[in-house]
Amino acid sequence: MRTRARRLLRALAATLFGLALVTGAASVPANASSGPAAAHAAAQAAPVAVRTIRYDASRAAEFKAVVDQGAQTWNQSVQNVKFVAGSPADVVVLADNGWPRAQPAGLGRGTVWMGRQAVQQGHYPHRIASHELGHILGLPDRRTGLCTDLMSGASAGTGCRNPDPNAAEIAEVERNFRNGRMPLAPGVTLTEAPVPAGR
Repeated sequence: MRTRARRLLRALAATLFGLALVTGAASVPANASSGPAAAHAAAQAAPVAVRTIRYDASRAAEFKAVVDQGAQTWNQSVQNVKFVAGSPADVVVLADNGWPRAQPAGLGRGTVWMGRQAVQQGHYPHRIASHELGHILGLPDRRTGLCTDLMSGASAGTGCRNPDPNAAEIAEVERNFRNGRMPLAPGVTLTEAPVPAGR
């Protein structure tokens, strides 16, 4: 009975492995062995689909360099998304005298404003750029007050100099792009601008 079960498992593994090869889901090194372990290893080696997002920071004025840094921060953090400067742009980055904000138009598309007001109040420009690009990648504001949370934004205070997403934020972005899902409503402007008293 055990011999029969082993033969059945081997036949099933070989069939699944063959299907993976036919569909292009796996590639096998020349020295790979056969069997379930080899099929699993081949499936794990499948390349990750990378979505390229072109951004244009030419109108970001004095913030162009930090926008480039924010893009590189995301490029070093996630595997299935890559920001590239160029046009036609999926993301346009502007500078103005207001508060920083982002308006996603869809997953990996939208407009970012690098507002000078937050910088004048002492917030770290590289963190602002990474945070606003995070909205373009589908991340909402989370005002936790923790510097380790990139999407806590200004709630972490002016002393926070962390421009990097945490593990949960990275996983959420990768999941968004793997599933092609934008959890934020397109066309809604996301900002942490202080609300004037009496409103």
